[in-house]
Amino acid sequence: MSARPSWIRSPLRALRQRLKPAPHDPANLAGTVRQHFRHKAAAQGFTLSAGQLQVIEHMIAEAGRLDSGRARSLYLHGAVGRGKSWLLDGFFQALPHVHKRRLHFHDFFARLHQGMFEHRHQQDALACTLDQLLQGCQVLCFDEFHVHDIGDAMLITRLFQALFERRIFVLLTSNYAPEGLLPNPLYHQRFEPVIRLINSQMQVLEVGGDQDYRSLPGNTSQQRFTQGHYLWPGSAEQRQALRLPAFESAPQILNVGQRQLQARLIAEGTVGFDFAQICEQPTAVIDYLELAQRFDHWIIDGLPCLEACSIAEQQRFINLVDVLYDQDKHLVLIGSRPLADSLAGSASDLARTRSRLGQLQ
Repeated sequence: MSARPSWIRSPLRALRQRLKPAPHDPANLAGTVRQHFRHKAAAQGFTLSAGQLQVIEHMIAEAGRLDSGRARSLYLHGAVGRGKSWLLDGFFQALPHVHKRRLHFHDFFARLHQGMFEHRHQQDALACTLDQLLQGCQVLCFDEFHVHDIGDAMLITRLFQALFERRIFVLLTSNYAPEGLLPNPLYHQRFEPVIRLINSQMQVLEVGGDQDYRSLPGNTSQQRFTQGHYLWPGSAEQRQALRLPAFESAPQILNVGQRQLQARLIAEGTVGFDFAQICEQPTAVIDYLELAQRFDHWIIDGLPCLEACSIAEQQRFINLVDVLYDQDKHLVLIGSRPLADSLAGSASDLARTRSRLGQLQ
């Protein structure tokens, strides 16, 4: 086949240039991002820490390299309440880039599992699923990255390899440094290739400091459960004071995906569960995500002392709180003892759950 004449190639090349996103001036971009964070911090009444300012400068430097495809992904880690999610959200909001996505890792990973099952007959189920989930995304922001299961760890290895091969810029937050992921000594050695991949492909930055920003009075930038309540011992007078709807005496069937769950209350925009129904049964993150799309108000009764629960039950409760927090749902949680006593347990992510539920009135 003969080559196209130049008079055909030129208009096509011009059309491609017009469709290609215009490059961003690095100086203007840097000023935009810095100003966004300054205004955001001032509006919320606190001063950026030295660690946060350092992370912001790294964000600016990599944002300036996005158009050239040379940006290096960023891995932010630190203790709960140090502003990691706040920094991620600020970067996402300030970045004038159309091909960007911000996702909670729970949400993304649950949908990744679901997509790979749907595409299981394809030659490369992971590639098909990423095409479906990302749809041309060039900047991917993951909040609350963690690994506790060796099966998930193997998939995460393939996921990260695929993202880096696609030259997608990844910004993620985690409570753990890469070396602290999958701490179970039975499996940690098998996860070390992922740790090496993260350290080689991403800049690892600690968001430090002594201040837990969620604990600052009147600070809503790190808080989402401030309109919710924790009741103990859950007396009739307490429930009446909040005008909580009464639970049905018999469980109600709730269809979630291909399975059925038992709820104690299903009303307009409100769902109620006993702890045993939602956390002692083999529920999963994908169930919580679907329910969160259908119900804005949640009541969970019968919170036990988590220390007496299995690790699997503790982890389900942690996952449920993560989803409700990230989706900004209204929560009323009812237990028989003070919240701090109820949240004693051995699951590794309970520190994050304590911080979030500590915002309940």
